[in-house]
This record gives sequence, C-alpha cells and structure tokens, in this order.
Amino acid sequence: MRILVVNVNTTQSITDSIGEQAAGAASRGTEIVPLTPSFGAESVEGNYESYLAAVAVMETVRAYPEPFDAVIQAGYGEHGREGLQELLDVPVVDITEAAASTAQFLGRTYSVVTSLDRTVPLIEERLHAAGLRARCASVRASGLAVLDLERDEEAAVEAIVEQAAQAVEIDRAEVICLGCGGMSGLTERVVERTGVPVVDGVSAAVTIAESLVRLGLTTSKVRTYAPPRPKRIVNWPPQAG
Repeated sequence: MRILVVNVNTTQSITDSIGEQAAGAASRGTEIVPLTPSFGAESVEGNYESYLAAVAVMETVRAYPEPFDAVIQAGYGEHGREGLQELLDVPVVDITEAAASTAQFLGRTYSVVTSLDRTVPLIEERLHAAGLRARCASVRASGLAVLDLERDEEAAVEAIVEQAAQAVEIDRAEVICLGCGGMSGLTERVVERTGVPVVDGVSAAVTIAESLVRLGLTTSKVRTYAPPRPKRIVNWPPQAG
C-alpha cells in the first residue's frame, strides 16, 4: 500500500517531520511518500494562503507519476480536500477531520490547540463543514506561527502544552487534538501535562487511510464528489512573467 502525505506549505523540513510521523504510524508494508508542493507559501496561516495551498496540493498529487492507494492532506483547517475527492478514485483523508473524528471515540468533548489565532476560524469552519463541530469544546491558539515550532522548539512546546491544559481545565475538554501538521511528535509532552488522550492528525489520518484501503472503500462519486466535467481550462497552468 502506498499513501501520499502532502504538506500544504513549501517548507521541506516540515514535510520531513510530517513524513516521519506518518511513517511511524504506518503498518508494515505501507509505503509513506511525503510530498512538498512546488509553489505556495512557506507556511499557511490564512484564507489566501490556504486557497493557494489547495491548488498547489491538487497539482502536486496530479503530477505524481506512480500509482498510489490513498492521499492525506496534511494541513489543519485547510481548503482543498473536496477538490481532491473529485479528482481521485482513491480515499482522501484530511488531518483536521481525521483527528476530530478519532477524538470522538475517546471522549465526550475535544479541543484543538493550534498556532495563530487567525487560524481558529478556518479550523472551526472545517469542523462545521465536516459535521464535527458539535462536540468540540474549543479551538485554542498557542500564539505561535507555524515556523516558530522550528525556530524555538522549547518555547513552542510550552505554549502548546499550556493551552492544552487550559482546554482541559477551563473548557472541560476530554481529548486534545494537535491542530497543526508541524506539531507532530508533541503528543507525549501534552499527555504528561494534561492526563488526557492526545490525537495527532497525521497519525490518525494514516490509520484511517489504511483502514479504508483495506476495506476496499473510497469516495462516493454519485453526486457531491463526482469527477469534474470535461471542459477547457483557460490559461492553466499560469505562465511565469
């Protein structure tokens, strides 16, 4: 089984981290292929960058030359999953939805701890669109930009852990979801501080994708995610200059 794990930003070190986390969660015999888009923002922290990333991820997957069995979109609260589902005949799993759906098996309520406050509405909208918002106690921001997770790891971990603790103590969350692909690997630290289950979206997405493939299931093509109708696409891809 081959699973493409596509970073939504263009920072290779984040792709590497996501790939390592995915490989650690994968079963024996599953090949994880981490991919970085060839264009887009170095970090995705708003609507413009998210819509740009959606196109970049779709084009990256379309350009992949080998067969694959599933795709994971490794960005939290990002746009584009629906487009991938139209384009592909294999399962497509978004890490936001994978983490939230997994959390609901583990407790009555869950909270998401993410990066900047401006990303909170994007995550809330993605959870609402997926029908996963009702049991979300809160979406909390650590106040750190995505790239801060690499620049000052210890400070970043402390900020994330603190928000997770407040989500449990104040918002009454029973499960914590790590709300950024770049947070992969922080699970144990948050568990130690909060004492509740912590779900990493990348790991959850890998497990769900593997299960769908083994069950022989993929996206329904009857209506919502039917393939795009054949038509002329004008001036695409755009030419430089």
